[in-house]
Order: sequence, then structure tokens, then C-alpha cells
Amino acid sequence: MSSSWHVVFSGVVGAGSEPVETVEPEAEKKSGWLKRFHKGLTKSRQAMQQQLSAIMFDKLDAGVWEQLEETLIFADCGVASTVEIVDKMEAAAGEGKIQNKAQFYQQLEQALADVFDTGDPRIDVSGQPSIILMAGVNGTGKTTTIGKIAWHLKREGKSVILAAADTFRAAAIEQLVEWGKRVDCPVIRQEHGSDPGAVVFDAIAAARSRGAGVVIVDTAGRLHTQVPLMEELKKIHRVIAKQVPGGPQEVLLTIDATTGQNGLIQAKLFGEAVDVSGVVLTKLDGTAKGGIAVAISHELGLPIKLVGVGEQMEDLRPFDPESFAKALLEV
Repeated sequence: MSSSWHVVFSGVVGAGSEPVETVEPEAEKKSGWLKRFHKGLTKSRQAMQQQLSAIMFDKLDAGVWEQLEETLIFADCGVASTVEIVDKMEAAAGEGKIQNKAQFYQQLEQALADVFDTGDPRIDVSGQPSIILMAGVNGTGKTTTIGKIAWHLKREGKSVILAAADTFRAAAIEQLVEWGKRVDCPVIRQEHGSDPGAVVFDAIAAARSRGAGVVIVDTAGRLHTQVPLMEELKKIHRVIAKQVPGGPQEVLLTIDATTGQNGLIQAKLFGEAVDVSGVVLTKLDGTAKGGIAVAISHELGLPIKLVGVGEQMEDLRPFDPESFAKALLEV
């Protein structure tokens, strides 16, 4: 997969389903974001290797598959995903495709990549304007992610407006304003405690009057158990749908990878409230249980569109199952 963000944004000039080559040299791409991604998964990779090191590869018996199952469960891959991966490994062994340790890892890498949901990994910015609604609980890095997405969109030639619809916390508005200054994007806001729907309405109007292509909406971080705030999220969704045909084009849910299985529960309940189109998995570099990416995608049928493996702008990257599996297993 090309590291170009062209392949992420559906609607950018030159974007499409096929990877678009960039002027970035191949060697720089490999030593840049792939190296960064590999480093970001260090904790998860070490934990995986520690578990797999107990496997005796000279005899593929029931004990091997039990050990592999324990390894995947420990990595938070989820029960359903684990069962499918182990079944594929057993089938490969039965077909004579696993004769040594190298082949074992090769087949496991492929099985891990194959289990991810194959939904559209692109972010739709083809509308005029396109609305990206961001949701998630507090502390998942939602506002930071908004700033980084805006930065990447601007690099792809899109004009972006940020909507400070998290009026629940004054600090949230201030944080988004700071990000707006940092990435040179206007921020539409109102006073603390004002109606979030009104902020979104104003942001869409501003986008139309200024010819902006994308509106990214920040919403109040909320626990999935907070019914009033979840209802407010539904209201924001309705306001967008009334103002923009087919909107919001994207509902992206930010999930903190370090929360493990709790992130899976969050994704399920947010998905019941609004039509989540994809996941942004943040702080993947901070967990030893990176397998949560597998569980979220496979068990919920949601594509993971972006992953965060660090603090820099470039550390928010397009998610690629093959690169993930390789980084998780490669020594």
C-alpha cells in the first residue's frame, strides 16, 4: 500500500481506489512511516514474541494451537477473531504449508491480515462540503486526531473548517482553537454551554460561504453509558443530515488502543447510536495488546481507517492490515 494520503481521501484530486504514487522516494517511505509504524508496535510485538517463543515448531499438535490461541487472546484479538485465525492456521498446516518456524510466521501474518474487515478504508471528502463527524470518549485523542486529519487534508489541497461542537467543556473549545491556529484552519465556535447543533449549523453555512471542502466536527467526549450525551450526538447527526445531503459523509470513532476490550465495548455502543463508518485507533504505540485492532475490525465489521503511533503529525497514518501484521510479528 502506498503511504500517500491520496489513497485515504476519496474525493481529493487524483484520489481513487488505486494507490497514487507520490514524489516521496521509496527508500524514504520505507525508512520513514513503515519504520515508525514498526517501532510503534514494539510493545505489542515483544509481548507476542514472548508468548510464541514457547511453541515447539517441530510438531504441530493440539498443544501448538492451544498456545497460539492463548497468545492471540492475550493480545486482545478477541475470541471470534482468534478462532478464525487458528482455524486458518490448522488448515494451512493440514495442507502442508507449515513445515518450519518461518512458514508458521508467514501463514500467521497472512491469517492476521485476512481477518480484518474489508470495508472501504478511504475517508469520503467528495462532497461540497463533506462532513466528518468525530466521536469517542474523553481521553482517546479525538481533538488531536482532528488537527492531524486537517493537516493532512490541507496537504492534499483541501480547504478545511473545524467545528467546535464540544461545548460541554470550555477547555475543549480552547484546545480546538489552538489546533486551528497550528494547522491554519478556521474554527467555528460559540460560547461554552451553547447548543452544539447550532455550532454545526454555523460551520456548514461558513463552509458554503467560503467554499471550504471539508468540515470536521469535534463533539463532546462521552462515555457510552451517558445517555443524554449520546442523544446529543444523535441530534448533531440529524442536524448535519438535514443540511447536507448524504451527510455526514464520515462518522469516525476514536478509540484508545490502551483500553483494550473496553474499546470494543465502546465501539459497539457508539455504533448503535450513530452509523459509525470507521475507526481511528490511537495510542497504538502505548499498548502491549495491539491485537485489539483485530477484534474491533473483525467483530464489529468496521474498517480501521487510521492509526496513531506517536505524537507527530506523520504518526497518524493510513491503516494497512498487511503492514500491521508484519509489524506485529516481524522480529
